[in-house]
Amino acid sequence: MIKRVFIGLFFIILLMVATALGLDRWISWKTAPFIYEDVTSLPHRQVGVVLGTAKYYRTGVINQYYLYRIQGALNAYNSGKVNYLLLSGDNALQSYNEPMTMRRDLIKAGVDPADIVLDYAGFRTLDSIVRTRKVFDTNDFIIITQRFHCERALYIAQHLGIQAQCYAVPSPKNMLSVRVREVGARLGALADLYLMKREPRFLGPLVPIPAVHEVPEDAQSYPAVTPEQLLDLEEKLQK
Repeated sequence: MIKRVFIGLFFIILLMVATALGLDRWISWKTAPFIYEDVTSLPHRQVGVVLGTAKYYRTGVINQYYLYRIQGALNAYNSGKVNYLLLSGDNALQSYNEPMTMRRDLIKAGVDPADIVLDYAGFRTLDSIVRTRKVFDTNDFIIITQRFHCERALYIAQHLGIQAQCYAVPSPKNMLSVRVREVGARLGALADLYLMKREPRFLGPLVPIPAVHEVPEDAQSYPAVTPEQLLDLEEKLQK
């Protein structure tokens, strides 16, 4: 009797794993036509959305995923494939600010500050994609991240009727654990889209790119911020 129970549990677990892997492969197949690995073949769009990640794994240890995304953003911008870079990431803590970190590194590399827009509320991939459409009024854009992340981001965009393509930048060689976690992330994304029907944690005032809009003082938390507004704020803080 106990043996039969164990055998039954084994087959249930096997079925669940097979289903998860099948859904993972289906998302990859569904989004493949919209992913570009060669910047020369990348279609031109006004906006390139750089999905944020931490610059360091731990103190002094650089995150290769971050470096590849920054280089990919530079490649797309310098080749004229995108005119503006929307940096979308987490800003939940004062000491951890993905958009500002990306901005500093891109400016050091020669990107015009006027061509950079910050999205401080890109807490999840879903937030970044939906906010690009609903806050920044952009429905056709280039996503810049690693291929496995491209696939999930594009699937979210397609499901929500958002037109997007992705520039897939290289991934570090040792990424097995990250790829395994991605299977779980994709199942979570499917649950968000089909079961929970989740929206971004924050939206905020409409800030079309490249138009400059004043953000009112009473705007809700995590408003979209244009580069001009950011520079003005920095000047005030320095006085």
